[in-house]
Amino acid sequence: EEDDFGYRLFPDRNKKPQSFLYRSFFTFHNRCQVMLRMTLETSPYAQLLLEAMKQSGCTVFNDRHFSCENCDSCVGGGFDSATSQIVLCQNNIRQQSHMNRVVTHELIHAFDHCRAHVDWFKNVKHLACSEIRAANLSGDCTLMNEISRFKFGLKAHHQTCVRDRAIRSILAVRKVSKETAEKAVDEVFDACFNDLEPFGRIPHSKTDAKRAYRDFQNRDRYNANL
Repeated sequence: EEDDFGYRLFPDRNKKPQSFLYRSFFTFHNRCQVMLRMTLETSPYAQLLLEAMKQSGCTVFNDRHFSCENCDSCVGGGFDSATSQIVLCQNNIRQQSHMNRVVTHELIHAFDHCRAHVDWFKNVKHLACSEIRAANLSGDCTLMNEISRFKFGLKAHHQTCVRDRAIRSILAVRKVSKETAEKAVDEVFDACFNDLEPFGRIPHSKTDAKRAYRDFQNRDRYNANL
């Protein structure tokens, strides 16, 4: 069976865009746009990634690179590498905290797309690496999020969560076996888990992300003094 690369989860990708007037009356769309703006203006995770992408030559524009659309109920968002757009699932994102995590997760994919030659469609290891990084750095696996999923554990629980979520993400967008997804994740896990760019640390909380953002802003200042 031919792989559709996950586009079945984002049916609005293949539809003709609706008029601004139509969308302005669509409650989900308005809510999505308001929450997106709040994330971009207040989330240190998003602000750091946006600045890092700009420094890498990939400036992100709200109207061009984000799109609020209806999606399958199992996903919150996605990165469409063919158009360099982040899709935000307006029918599934209902809380600001969820929007913050989705935007951060997808911006990490966009950052990887900007800085590296990622073969999203043919190399499952490349996809696995970016999914590991996104799960590790976006806040997907914070203690509170895991408790809300009724998942508990102490020893190496963060690593377990990152691995599991990376595998789930691959299976959602690629028609591969679970064994293939697990093998790809395991083969690149150590290298990709320890690739902390552009944060320089695992931001386990908003406070961590603020510190990482401050450190990132000071990088050029340190280099200039050298």
